[in-house]
Amino acid sequence: MTALLVVLVLVLLSVALWQLSKIFALTQIGKKSTDESSQVAGDNDNRVNGYLMFGFLAFIYLITIICIVKYGSYPLMSNSASEHGIEVDQLMWISMILIFFVQTVTQALLHYYAYKYSGKKGQVAAYISDNNKLEFIWSAIPAIVLAVLIFFGLYAWTDIMFVNEKEEKPIVIEVYAQQFKWTARYAGEDNVLGKANVRLIEGVNTLGVDLADPNAQDDIVTEELHIPKGKKVIFKIRSQDVLHSMYMPHFRAQMNCVPGMVTQFAFTPIMTTQEMRDTPEMIEKVDNINAIRTKKSKELEAQGKTGLDPYTFDYLILCNKICGSSHYNMQMKVVVDEPQEYQKWLKEKTTLVQAVKNAAKADAAAAAGTTPSDSTATKPDTTVVAQAK
Repeated sequence: MTALLVVLVLVLLSVALWQLSKIFALTQIGKKSTDESSQVAGDNDNRVNGYLMFGFLAFIYLITIICIVKYGSYPLMSNSASEHGIEVDQLMWISMILIFFVQTVTQALLHYYAYKYSGKKGQVAAYISDNNKLEFIWSAIPAIVLAVLIFFGLYAWTDIMFVNEKEEKPIVIEVYAQQFKWTARYAGEDNVLGKANVRLIEGVNTLGVDLADPNAQDDIVTEELHIPKGKKVIFKIRSQDVLHSMYMPHFRAQMNCVPGMVTQFAFTPIMTTQEMRDTPEMIEKVDNINAIRTKKSKELEAQGKTGLDPYTFDYLILCNKICGSSHYNMQMKVVVDEPQEYQKWLKEKTTLVQAVKNAAKADAAAAAGTTPSDSTATKPDTTVVAQAK
């Protein structure tokens, strides 16, 4: 009710001001117009606007410099964690340097000419119908630059997206998106994912995997994504509900997750999680974050609340589409291991088929009022062989 009254007061105040402005305009009718009160710009107005254009130019450059100096350390760090990320970073920096150069030059010329050729009494603008030479120059230069950038981008994109699965033999992993979590499914020893359909989702089988499919017998489902360093990984991406976007910024990887279809993206990780943590740039970033968290923790503890835990860097899968109320919290930890560590981790995981069997036994035991044996309920499937070799 209070909000409604505030809105009504603001509306009535706006109407009153509008009516007062009309009354003031009516009182000016019939008065003799002078150069000072005329709405037609004079030499002094044009000169002032010319100086203001210079002032605005200085403001643009000053803000740019301040942002680079003060916030230059906040964008994503320069060292990519994937093989193709080097190409992506090169293309981005070339594009940004060209844009920055063109913007700096064109803005300077725009504001300078606004001052130099500002209106003056008795001055008539020169009229040139066309100039083929000038038009050719200012059309050809951007066309050539854009063509080079486009071809460079197409080459990089083709190089990233083309995967020869027969020769490269990448590890096949499914990334499954749903509001508001990610789940990974490993293809197992045969490196082929079993068929899946959302209509088959039931109990432990949260991804709808067809458990009757021979290729699904060794599939492994996990809530944390592990990948080996130096081995190409191809991600098959599905969505259960709405449009999501699998975004892994440190790997320079992003692909939409579209309900009803499978998209894919592949890359080769080149830095383990620990190696990234040990880089000087990451150490500095983590120290800065923890300094902020320490300061905030003191404020919270002074209020009788729990302080913040220290931050430790981890690779993450994030959602880059606004997919609902908890979109901000839709993330999954990604761990890049050495190949031996990856094999050890994968061998400890239970296959989805075994997990479904264990769940069925647990349900049957619960219905019968007994407890399933530890060996039946918790023993992992030891037949899984890691793909990374």
